[in-house]
Amino acid sequence: MIGEYNSQRSPIILKEYGRNVQKLVDYIRSVPDKEKRTEMATTLLELIKQLAPVGKDNQENPQRMWDDLFVIADFDMDINSPYPMPERDILFKKPKRMPYPQENVRWKHYGKNIERLVKEVLKDETIKDKEEAVIYLGKLMKTFYSNWNKEILDDSVILKDIKAMSDGQLTMNIEKVREDNLFEKLYRDKKKPFQHGQGGGGQRHQGKRPFNKNRHNPHRRRDS
Repeated sequence: MIGEYNSQRSPIILKEYGRNVQKLVDYIRSVPDKEKRTEMATTLLELIKQLAPVGKDNQENPQRMWDDLFVIADFDMDINSPYPMPERDILFKKPKRMPYPQENVRWKHYGKNIERLVKEVLKDETIKDKEEAVIYLGKLMKTFYSNWNKEILDDSVILKDIKAMSDGQLTMNIEKVREDNLFEKLYRDKKKPFQHGQGGGGQRHQGKRPFNKNRHNPHRRRDS
């Protein structure tokens, strides 16, 4: 008997279900009685749920399996499905292309959201104390900057950038910022715990006896 080559077979529509399921679907389509077709289709899906990995993954979404069944049947199977047959155009419709943001980010080291936040502060009429807003913005900007840069950013640079972002509407005294450390980061860097014996010259051998080169020498001289 001459074997059947894959190149001579019809292509598998949904490879995760395999060729045998596709053959069973083709057979169900050929059954003349609609009730019988419905019964066989339901039994096939129950078997797929129990045996096939794809069925186990979709047990919480039974409609997905019925949709796949119609796809395998090339949307040509008249049965009493608990769900309507999906529309071919909707099911295979390509998603819309998402436009890439083309905004020019001037202060990339802070991120675009900082600029948006400055604009929101200027629009919010409920914020009476603008200095409090400047302090919070400064803390955020120093924190964001330190996440991606090792060097320390001077408070005067941060204050200058806030003033530029707000067109001069948000500012405060730089001496006050430095004196009270108002632009301190929102979280401090975690320091490695100090281990005993690190640093310094004198290390002690805790719990260990000093090494004696004669202690394990069998030929050592004993005093009589």
